[in-house]
Amino acid sequence: MRCRPALPALLSLLMLLPACKRSEPAPAGPAPAAPVDRNLTVKGSDTMVLLGQRWAEAFMKANPDMSVQVTGGGSGTGLAALVNGTTDIALSSRSIKPSEAQQVQARHHTEAREIPVARDGVTFYVHESNPVRALSVAQLKAIYLGDLTRWSQVGGLDAPIVLHSRENSSGTYVFVKERVLGDEDFAPTTLSLPGTAALVNAVSKEKNGLGFGGAAYAKGIKELSILEGGKPIAPSAENIQSGQYPLSRDLFFYVRGHPSGATQAFIDFALSPEGQQLVTQVGYYPVKQR
Repeated sequence: MRCRPALPALLSLLMLLPACKRSEPAPAGPAPAAPVDRNLTVKGSDTMVLLGQRWAEAFMKANPDMSVQVTGGGSGTGLAALVNGTTDIALSSRSIKPSEAQQVQARHHTEAREIPVARDGVTFYVHESNPVRALSVAQLKAIYLGDLTRWSQVGGLDAPIVLHSRENSSGTYVFVKERVLGDEDFAPTTLSLPGTAALVNAVSKEKNGLGFGGAAYAKGIKELSILEGGKPIAPSAENIQSGQYPLSRDLFFYVRGHPSGATQAFIDFALSPEGQQLVTQVGYYPVKQR
């Protein structure tokens, strides 16, 4: 005969057991915010590096929790860094080459996006004492190819023309090679200099010198007008912005894909009224909004 526990004892035992509940997931709270990158790197064109630094200074003053590092090295250097992923923004005074754009696409699976941020005119510099005031693109080509070698051949003194150029990583070098030299090579006597400021300094000290660079650097030397149809066209603000000056160009930011965060904030600042006012203060010209 099997004994069963008395009912009161059984009830007491059940009351001592812990209550069992089905495990349910805790209610989901807000997802943790993604970390915001407060460090921005900007690299490339020596033509644009002064402007980039002025933008960075003003941007960091308005956003003290952010850090923007701006370095030069040339447009080619900046675009190579964009390909390698070592810069957020590439500064370039020339359009990106198809091969560079393909490298960005292949490596990062996104396009290289071009953003015009200022206008410039490539200007040719001579010593302040040089009587020559204007040259045609054809004359400049002949000079830099080595076909014309003396100032007397273009209306100047009987003295040799001392040629100065930027190095081949420079977007300005590429621009002049394509637009002035028709993609031919510079004369072997051309002296290459690592930056526009260095080039301007060299021409300011060489009475027979000729060089080229961005309009913002034309200090202590004389800018030449470009002869077109026998009429000299000066690299003035009006002529550069309208495109009437034959060697006008845009200056660019290049980024990977569609940026966000600090990168987009810096782009927005550069294109803002305050950012474009800095363009004018540095010596370039505001870009027309598209």
